[in-house]
Amino acid sequence: MSDAYMPGFGNDFETESLPNALPQGQNSPQKCNYGLYAEQLSGSPFTAPRGTNERSWLYRIRPSVRHTARFSSHARDHWKTAPHICDDVMPIGQLRWDPVPMPDEPVNFIDGVRTMTTAGDVHTQVGMASHAYICNAPMGDDYFFNADAELLIVPQIGTLEIFTELGRMTVAPTEIAMIPRGMIFQVDPADGEARGYICENYGAKFTLPDRGPIGANCLANPRDFKTPVAAWEDKETDCRVHVKWCGQFYVTEIGHSPLDVIAWHGNYAPFKYDLKTFSPVGAILFDHPDPSIFTVLTAPSGEEGTANIDFVIFPPRWMVAEHTFRPPWYHRNIMSEFMGLVHGQYDAKEEGFVPGGMSLHNMMLPHGPDTMGFEKASEAELAPTKLDETLAFMFETRFPQHVTSYAMQLETLQDNYIDCWKGLKKRFDGSIEGNWD
Repeated sequence: MSDAYMPGFGNDFETESLPNALPQGQNSPQKCNYGLYAEQLSGSPFTAPRGTNERSWLYRIRPSVRHTARFSSHARDHWKTAPHICDDVMPIGQLRWDPVPMPDEPVNFIDGVRTMTTAGDVHTQVGMASHAYICNAPMGDDYFFNADAELLIVPQIGTLEIFTELGRMTVAPTEIAMIPRGMIFQVDPADGEARGYICENYGAKFTLPDRGPIGANCLANPRDFKTPVAAWEDKETDCRVHVKWCGQFYVTEIGHSPLDVIAWHGNYAPFKYDLKTFSPVGAILFDHPDPSIFTVLTAPSGEEGTANIDFVIFPPRWMVAEHTFRPPWYHRNIMSEFMGLVHGQYDAKEEGFVPGGMSLHNMMLPHGPDTMGFEKASEAELAPTKLDETLAFMFETRFPQHVTSYAMQLETLQDNYIDCWKGLKKRFDGSIEGNWD
């Protein structure tokens, strides 16, 4: 069966996979059709303001209390949670990695999560973690939910088939998927193997940023977000539900699939989004705005204008600014930036930053174009130019990102990354007025 979706961001949806499975006019009838159970899944406190109150009503074969039995601990060595600081602390510095190697042995999506950085504190529900994932095997009879965070998934190689309690999504590179906190799901690599990135958001959920003076249109438009219709699995086999709770992992054994929701309505739901539909806004005369102009989603903090996380992309776009150094300028930032590259070349780095790679520029550490990028941009003819066949992104947070032992010891860590700026020589000459030559 092909996937089907409902458009809109944060809408109140309703969907059923059997006729009249969804009650009308009430949420919890004395007896549901088809012998279903009514259950509410809340993504916010009951008393949250209407604009931020999130919940969905699910009509399912068994209630969730039947989808857990006794829990036992289940270690996952490569998935780490904040606060997490390694015993062997790496000196601060700008960091960059080549892609995480694909596994030789069978590895499913959940077992293939590799934490690169953590930030904040999961116990107080602030901060995030940046992960890479690699997988080449289906999850089979294993299912997962994350009580700590919602998961923003960014594929880089290979399409993912994501089956959640509320429906199925097919998510390819240049698309993203969001799985809400606490929602059971399963992920399989549709093309045999897959690699990509995950932002695990402990804090307030991702939402669309305010556009301010941009107005009502452009950036990520709500109609381009797609939420799946109801789909279910009635499987009577030995299954395992894995749980992440306060940074610890547990597993429970059950005798059936937990993906048994026949119908649902509400606004707490997974979604996918095609990054090619992002409508960028930029400078049309000189200089260029801050990279925040490319924010797709933001997870707010308690401080206005300071995000717990911003998800920022650098998509194909026209460069037309006059008398302007067009790549991102050199800067230091109170935010900490974890960056990845889905495909193509990032315009601030001429070499060394490859698709599937990652970089980390922590708060107040300087960064910007490498030597070759600076020289190329400084000498370029400033005619209208389309930056095409590229897609980079950032997970940017107000918190410092601590590097994990796995990331420090990863064989793809580039020990010579700092050398990319070595060629930026002194050009100052106080006796000559005007631009250097």
